[in-house]
Amino acid sequence: MVSLHRRAWCAAALSAIALVAAPVSAQGNWPTGKPITWVVPYPPGGTTDILGRAIALRLGSALGTTVIVDNKAGATGTIGSAFVARAAPDGYALLGTSIGPQAIVPSLVPQMQYDAVKAFEPITLIGNIRHVLVTGSAVPFKTVADLVAQAKAAPDSLSFASGGGGTILQMQGELLGLQTGARMTHVPYKGDTPAIQDVLAGHVSFMFAPVAAALPHIQSGRLKALAVTSAEPLKALPAVPTMAQAGFKDFTVEQWQAVYAPAGTPTAVVQRLHTEIVRILKDPEIVAMADKLGVTLVGSTPQQLADTQKADLAKWAKVIKAAGIKAD
Repeated sequence: MVSLHRRAWCAAALSAIALVAAPVSAQGNWPTGKPITWVVPYPPGGTTDILGRAIALRLGSALGTTVIVDNKAGATGTIGSAFVARAAPDGYALLGTSIGPQAIVPSLVPQMQYDAVKAFEPITLIGNIRHVLVTGSAVPFKTVADLVAQAKAAPDSLSFASGGGGTILQMQGELLGLQTGARMTHVPYKGDTPAIQDVLAGHVSFMFAPVAAALPHIQSGRLKALAVTSAEPLKALPAVPTMAQAGFKDFTVEQWQAVYAPAGTPTAVVQRLHTEIVRILKDPEIVAMADKLGVTLVGSTPQQLADTQKADLAKWAKVIKAAGIKAD
């Protein structure tokens, strides 16, 4: 009788252990063949999309599964971000995004569909896009100081373009105005390309543009580069000063690209994704692609991405409030 009771107790104990261990085992075997969705919160063809697709293809091979890129564009990137924020935290939904939805728009939209910090697990900061302050070739300014002097002497006489309201391009123009006390008019466009075209045509006085997009026009002489917003001079524009060198301190601005998972995604899954993506960022083909896109690859730790996001959230919240910027 004792033997039967002991066997029954052992069987029950083993069953309990199996029930507890099952989720751990399933988590350890991630991914199990189920496709992973990499959400890009922008239309196809942009930097975030191009780089995301290249990384997703290689990530699928590294994990032995399929990674599907899904473009969920709209509302300055917040539609796609909200989709991932609501997704199950099981490692099968990722967000390949940029600074806008994660560190700028939250201060512009009173009722966001997600908490930009609490709704996500940071995985890695992919890289940074550098910017350059440009004017049309016919504009008389030779330096940033010339431009600011004109804007202060004749408030609202100068206009600056951006690829849309709430973008990092707008924020840089607003920051310049706040730091100098100059009043300038913001002219938003539906994308960086039409904004650059109107600067080329002289319809708008200047803009902060992605270096890769502006470089061909700078090299042809159709655009004048007054300063870059990076901390150090750029190899592509060695003769162009940084904003600090041009006399404007505390004006280092970079548009970062990053990867997140929904909050609550298991630590082991986040670590595996981080390891694989950082390894992919060292692929020579990815490095060459990033160079053409004007992206300086980083491959940060999750904590470094979290710190960068929080710092930029605070920085742009101050600018938005001080400038009285409202969502379109």
